[in-house]
Amino acid sequence: MLMSLSPSRHAFLAGLLALLTPTALSQGVSQITVHADHPGPKISPTFYGLMTEEINHAYDGGLYAELIQNRSLRDNATTPVHWSLVNASSHGGSISLETDPADGSKSLLLSIAEATPNRVGVTNDGYWGIPVWPNTTYHATFSAKASSDFKGPLTVDIESADGATIQAQAKVVGLTNGWREYSVVLRTGKVTASAENRFVISSQNHGSVWFRSVSLFPPTYKHRANGNRIDLMEKLAEMKPSFLRLPGGNYLEGDTIDERFDWKATIGNVADRKGHQGPWRYRSSDGLGLLEFLEWCEDLHMKTVLAVFAGYALRGAHIDPGPKLEPFVQDALDEIEYATGDATTKWGARRIQDGHPKPFSVIYVEIGNEDSFDRSGSYDGRFAQFYDAIKAKYPRMQIIATEPVHSRKPDVVDDHYYRSAAEMERDSGHYDKSDRRGPKIFVGEWASIEGRPTPTHQAALGDAAWLIGLERNSDLVVMEAYAPLLVNVNPRAAQWPTNLIGYDAINSFGSPSFYVQSMFAKNTGDTVLPVNVTLASSGPAKPFMPHGAIGLGTWRTDAEYKDVEVTHDGRTLYHKDFALGTDDWAIGRGTWKVEDGSLRQSSNREDTHATVGDATWTDYTYHVKARQLSGPEGFLILFHVENNRDYWQWNIGGWGNTRSAIQRHDGGSAEEVGEATDTKIEPNRWYDIKIDVHGSDIKCYLDDKLITEVTETPHPVATALYAGASRASSSGEIILKIVNVSSDSLSTQVNLEGVGDVASTGSGWELTGKPDDQNSVTEPKKVFPHPITVQGIGKSFTRTYPPYSVTVLRVKTRR
Repeated sequence: MLMSLSPSRHAFLAGLLALLTPTALSQGVSQITVHADHPGPKISPTFYGLMTEEINHAYDGGLYAELIQNRSLRDNATTPVHWSLVNASSHGGSISLETDPADGSKSLLLSIAEATPNRVGVTNDGYWGIPVWPNTTYHATFSAKASSDFKGPLTVDIESADGATIQAQAKVVGLTNGWREYSVVLRTGKVTASAENRFVISSQNHGSVWFRSVSLFPPTYKHRANGNRIDLMEKLAEMKPSFLRLPGGNYLEGDTIDERFDWKATIGNVADRKGHQGPWRYRSSDGLGLLEFLEWCEDLHMKTVLAVFAGYALRGAHIDPGPKLEPFVQDALDEIEYATGDATTKWGARRIQDGHPKPFSVIYVEIGNEDSFDRSGSYDGRFAQFYDAIKAKYPRMQIIATEPVHSRKPDVVDDHYYRSAAEMERDSGHYDKSDRRGPKIFVGEWASIEGRPTPTHQAALGDAAWLIGLERNSDLVVMEAYAPLLVNVNPRAAQWPTNLIGYDAINSFGSPSFYVQSMFAKNTGDTVLPVNVTLASSGPAKPFMPHGAIGLGTWRTDAEYKDVEVTHDGRTLYHKDFALGTDDWAIGRGTWKVEDGSLRQSSNREDTHATVGDATWTDYTYHVKARQLSGPEGFLILFHVENNRDYWQWNIGGWGNTRSAIQRHDGGSAEEVGEATDTKIEPNRWYDIKIDVHGSDIKCYLDDKLITEVTETPHPVATALYAGASRASSSGEIILKIVNVSSDSLSTQVNLEGVGDVASTGSGWELTGKPDDQNSVTEPKKVFPHPITVQGIGKSFTRTYPPYSVTVLRVKTRR
């Protein structure tokens, strides 16, 4: 594996490597040769960073420390969700959601019919519980008013979910018939840490009380008001990030233009922020607003990569370049000014008014997010309009495009990759031969998608191999960020399968991939050193022959299927009458049952599957009839199914029922193969679907019309060993990063070319585990890096690398 160098250096190393003796290889020893005498490019100082987004309750119910869910009372238009009545006397109380006709604000009305020796109140269940820790101080605030007959007081407490144990308590007196803000301090004692708690405001006196903006905060990172959760911030700090891309990807765009991240609605008094509907099926409080994002950067000493809304929303709405786009361009200029301006500017002065006198450092501005999904083709023009306006006011600002454009030359282009671990490994050399003339590359979202809700150790191996490739191309790839970053692991909290850091209300943990990121970021030199990896012989390759069973699926869609038939050379391999049942089918995700002779999937889950057949089937014609009943998409027709992670599918009416494409699933993640076709599936209509697979040729027909065809090709052969190296000039160390993705221990000879004296002892860290191992709240360090000391190091030394391992080794040398 040879890194990308100038032609002269390529020629030099090619000749040098041709002279290597095969002695070690013939003895079953692989070789890693580090060419310290031919240093490569400087490593970007902004290489390792963070990408953030409101998904999986990453902000509300995650990093943002607020413990009350639905504090603005806007999560549902008619019902105060996450709030309920506490009525210990079993009579005389009710709650309801009220709307102020003057300003549209929401309030929670508690009505108490009569005084009682017990209590009547309201309770909030938090984000899957209110966390309680021993000897901890909480701050509760709320706005309230009362009817004239209410004499108070109010009791505010945190208590066990069944109400049997009071964890902390305070009193509020002096309510009036006008709105006022109240605050109390709640202190726990020697309690047991738990998440099975609730927040309660109650009274024993009759009357009516209205509540707004009820808030409860535990201690926060660096004691910031309206701040972030301490343990999660500490884990992010452990990754040594140089930048934060904010406020998110899809979260920036919104499903509609009205649901975009409107930064001006996220600043100022937190109690006045109405929040907005996010694209991942829950509402954002906007408590983590633009200023809080910038303070997050400040707290972790990160640069800001500011993504600005660029006139495209996820469901396809866009704003054409020209006068209609101009207000959004101005909004972006105002946003940059809010972050970077001084007291003489309108929005800099507003930031100072909001409590932060010092300007922030914004080094990059990204125009939009994933605009390749904009089918209108308007991004080139939209980008140019933003680019010209930003460069005119901020000529040194680096501008990022979300896809290649022609109207202007961006400083950086943002590439995104979600793949299986095997695909990441095979593509570790993705940028080795890329054009160095620019623009630079920001790999702004990427991950090996294996494991729910956080990555497996196998995914971490794929991530490590991919990162080695990115780092050695750091002259071109100036930034990288894993995504998604955070996930609340409670049931129904997550929307994305594989995420870096997991948590519940009390606990948090880093995944194996988190430790890869941390190990690599904390052990990066300033200069890339060229590396060549040569493996011991592993025998002849197996012949390529496409094969596999069949299946059916949906994506958040209710659909039904019938008349399934598979034939080979006129002979029937399989035929199914679903009226006879589904005993031979393997039912996976989704809700599948037979209705009126058809197999129906009726849940709104993503990526549902049911499969049948023989994984050795080759050269067949697959027929099925399908009908969409409801939902946003069409059909998933699986073929060449080897197992539940490796298969092909024809996605018909996917991407919001806009197009169709063939997809290859490898290790659980999908990639498109061939050209997509515009397709819209009509509901309640039967479609005849046929897929012909003959050798490597695939042809797909809809109602006897050929829609798409591709040729299946074997994946490039993955190597077992990946290695990268860099030099830390300040310490004189060579830093080796070595990944063994195989099931065997690999005895490997390391050759350090072009060095003087070498210290005989090296140190570092090693991450090992079984491929399916995952960390969790109950086993947070099942896969965890352990320190290593390696003796007998010299200009050439041999060490055995464990199976499924990631190793970082620091070696002191003198030139």
